[in-house]
Amino acid sequence: MSVRVLQPGMFTTVQDLGRQGFQRDGVPVSGAMDAFALRTANMLVGGADTDAGLEITLAGPTLAFESGALVALSGGHADAFAGDVPVPFWRAVWLPKGTELRIGRLQSGCRAYLAIAGGIDEPMVLGGRSTFTRAGFGGHEGRALIQGDELPLGVLPALGARIAAALARDGTVPVVASWGIGPSIRPPYSASPAVRLLEGAHTAALTSDSRTALFTLPFRVASQSDRMGYRLEGVELRLQQPMDLLSEGVAFGTMQLPPSGQPIVLMADRQTTGGYPRIGEVATVDLPLMAQLRPGDRVNFRQISLAHAQHLYLERERELLQARREITLRHS
Repeated sequence: MSVRVLQPGMFTTVQDLGRQGFQRDGVPVSGAMDAFALRTANMLVGGADTDAGLEITLAGPTLAFESGALVALSGGHADAFAGDVPVPFWRAVWLPKGTELRIGRLQSGCRAYLAIAGGIDEPMVLGGRSTFTRAGFGGHEGRALIQGDELPLGVLPALGARIAAALARDGTVPVVASWGIGPSIRPPYSASPAVRLLEGAHTAALTSDSRTALFTLPFRVASQSDRMGYRLEGVELRLQQPMDLLSEGVAFGTMQLPPSGQPIVLMADRQTTGGYPRIGEVATVDLPLMAQLRPGDRVNFRQISLAHAQHLYLERERELLQARREITLRHS
């Protein structure tokens, strides 16, 4: 089974949750920018969190399904149609054989995600199927999709098969599930979010005025932002004195301060180490908010303690676990 790319969209890549365990060898983790959106889309089609799907940036693709498929869209919002049938986000949808799925320009957010039951079965590279375009490996031939690509699909999981059977009916028309991921679970996506930031290893090295500005004044996402990192524009942040640092490990959400005084938040395709002062760490629960920002959007940072950040993360994980259990029970 496969999916054919009729139109690729602006920048559509195959992504999963990334490559774990290879940063010591200089290999970035990569993976979905908005892992929450990919995980929930996979959940809706009865798949595993780690299944590979499509990450859609700003404008979506048109895809032809050569066999019946169970799909779900999540993340930033766009108008989508299966033939003439509107396809909502955050719900499972059964597509009969021969369906063309058209995903338009994103009206909000920067990235949408498409999960297909069984996952996109591209070869594993260093333990993951994510596309790392800078080095040209992973995903589909190490690049963004182009017209004519054929994406192989994996074996339909047992839960996905039960969901599909419940929706398929006569098998000739797309069918949208009556249930989905409710707004209370979804991140509060916004073009000007408040993002919670933990103190970094070098926050205390900021001047008093810069530290206050970091947690009170807005920053704008610069046009030179991508999957590797978001450059932020705003008040110039300064250190009390210059620092001579060795390169150390960095993470998704690490905020670095280069000599320009304009911070950078590292994202999914970040390098594995960095030598700039690390003045903050975005709370994991708010990484989806950062991932959905476009150039020109604004963000405010709010200080959070490690204990509170851990509490919010565990609460989010419990909500996702409960949602998965409810989907499983519904189709048991």
